[in-house]
Amino acid sequence: MSHGKGPPPEERIRAREQRVIDGRDITPAVGTRGEPGDWRRAAEGAEVRGFRRRFEDAGWSFLYRTGGSRYAAARAADGDGDAGVSAAARAMRGGRDVPVEVKGPVIRPNVWTWEVPVYFWFGGTASGAAFAALACEAAGDARSARVARMVAIGAAGCGGPLLIMDLGRPERFLHMFRIFKPRSPMSLGAWCLLAFSNTGGAAVAADLLGRRRTARALSAATAVFGLYLGSYTGVLLASTAVPAWARSRRFLGPIFMCTATASGAAATRLALAATGTPAGVQPTRDGLAAVEAIAMAAELALSALNDRGLGIAGRALESGRPGRLLKAARALNATGLAARLAARGRGGVAADNAPSVLFLAAALLYRLGWVAAGRPSALDHEAVATLGRAGSP
Repeated sequence: MSHGKGPPPEERIRAREQRVIDGRDITPAVGTRGEPGDWRRAAEGAEVRGFRRRFEDAGWSFLYRTGGSRYAAARAADGDGDAGVSAAARAMRGGRDVPVEVKGPVIRPNVWTWEVPVYFWFGGTASGAAFAALACEAAGDARSARVARMVAIGAAGCGGPLLIMDLGRPERFLHMFRIFKPRSPMSLGAWCLLAFSNTGGAAVAADLLGRRRTARALSAATAVFGLYLGSYTGVLLASTAVPAWARSRRFLGPIFMCTATASGAAATRLALAATGTPAGVQPTRDGLAAVEAIAMAAELALSALNDRGLGIAGRALESGRPGRLLKAARALNATGLAARLAARGRGGVAADNAPSVLFLAAALLYRLGWVAAGRPSALDHEAVATLGRAGSP
């Protein structure tokens, strides 16, 4: 079949579409009429770079992470490995980690209002007070243990209505008890709050009835439930796809537990002061002061470690309203620690109780700041896309 006068079609296509970008010839290779394009190996018997037989080139797929599968663990015969393939892919993208501008929203931001972080704070305070009650029982201070149990059930009683208010329709709270999902932090949290409130309320009732042995046993059960109640809120945040929360999954639960322990000890200590327990005479107050300081110092250390690994996800925690809240929380925390050290053995009632008030306020601001960071972090489309490509931490 004749193609007419002039050069063959493939030569006309090549001449028409010949392009050179940045010194690189990207003219389409259209081959020769009736046969494949001509090529030869640079070295006889050499393998194709980056290719592995029997579909093992799937090792370079984004679906696999290094060490996560047999394919990903393999290396190219020429020793190129993952690094060379990643470098080639990055070069094709022009050296950018994010190949194109991300058009969001990628994920849906949370719509929580103030009720949720305040509920987190009350739940943490209830847990910390339950720990304080158990410690007082272990030290043989029955009176302080009774006060701590009342603080715990009072805080839990304030947190429950806040959780129901956030649901919009109060009857939805009942639906949370129709199922039990061990893999859901929210489902376990609802059941734990119910169990904590029941055992804590029963312990207070046992105190009123003079059943001290029963109260001690119920106090221990309440503290066990408090282990989950005080930390599950952090786990709940970290189990989402929000970058600032997801990248903090190793530390968010312990951070919330530290602030819960400190706020519970602080609330118990203030309650003891309000009910006439003298400072210096009662060693329980001194012990609770030490618990406050240790827990809040641990929070500062854990937050510093967490900040080092956040990367691009930390932008939501450093600016805007979340940044202001968290900076204020850390400032109150540091001021409380300094005031506690300065007040040891000196000062009056105000100086002795001021650090406890500061720790309570800091714990609340921590909850407000972490929850407030959820929305701007979810709307940080570059962070969402970058961390999604990098995989889970």
